[in-house]
Amino acid sequence: MKTSIATVSLSGELEEKLQAIAAAGFYGVEIFENDFLTYNGSPADVGRIARDLGLVITLYQPFRDFEGMPAGERQRAIDRAERKFDVMQQMGVDVMLICSNCSPAALGGIDRAADDFAALGERAAQRKIRVGYEALAWGLFINDHRDAWEVVRRANHPNIGVILDSFHSLARGIPSDSIRAIPGDKIFIVQLADAPAIQLDVLQWSRHLRNMPGQGDLPVRDFVIAVAATGYHGVLSLEIFNDQFRGGATKTIAVDGQRLRGSSSSNSQLATSRLRNCLHSWRRWASLAPANTNRRL
Repeated sequence: MKTSIATVSLSGELEEKLQAIAAAGFYGVEIFENDFLTYNGSPADVGRIARDLGLVITLYQPFRDFEGMPAGERQRAIDRAERKFDVMQQMGVDVMLICSNCSPAALGGIDRAADDFAALGERAAQRKIRVGYEALAWGLFINDHRDAWEVVRRANHPNIGVILDSFHSLARGIPSDSIRAIPGDKIFIVQLADAPAIQLDVLQWSRHLRNMPGQGDLPVRDFVIAVAATGYHGVLSLEIFNDQFRGGATKTIAVDGQRLRGSSSSNSQLATSRLRNCLHSWRRWASLAPANTNRRL
């Protein structure tokens, strides 16, 4: 099983996070754009650091407000995506996450969204980049992985696929068995998170109270079993938005952009210890799935 984790899941600066993730034994890392934007270095620098640490950059995310924009905004959205492709190629990452549109300017319609992704797929193919579409639980028109898959299916482009996130699906009570209808090769990455069962606005629930698989109340194991049934054999990645998980000792970013990057710092040691525990717990939890599920993943 190839394991990955999003940089947004822990505190610290980007390089410190990468060091901790590598030391914990993860295969790869998702680069969350805000972490890169606050990093005092180039995309190529980030790629070099990751490679030197033995990490594969599994995903660059998120890209927002893309599909279903009015005619005057559509080309600007595609142009914005091209600029992200520039960054990704310099960084050495070939999968981008586009989350479902939340802009009040967006227009609904499965076919409109599919046309947008088909057009973007042509641009992505020229760069040897794949684009994964994720249904946010609070998306304006697309907030269900079944609808995201229908957009991808109609787009009918090899460089366009879906990204599944256990929180977004399970928080809305979408049956995990519906995942079985998606071909495994059209799932570009799977993100895992659990959460406590509480009554809360889904956006706030997602942004502040996610936790590790098996540490909450969502049926994440059923979700993983359904993913396995598709034949998916890619990366399982943790994306944990949690105030406590990210609330350990952090380095303040100085106004002049200076960074403290020592891997022997107490912050880095703390992050590494947390991640080792998290990876160990996750692997123990994943072992509870049926044996054939683990083989297929």
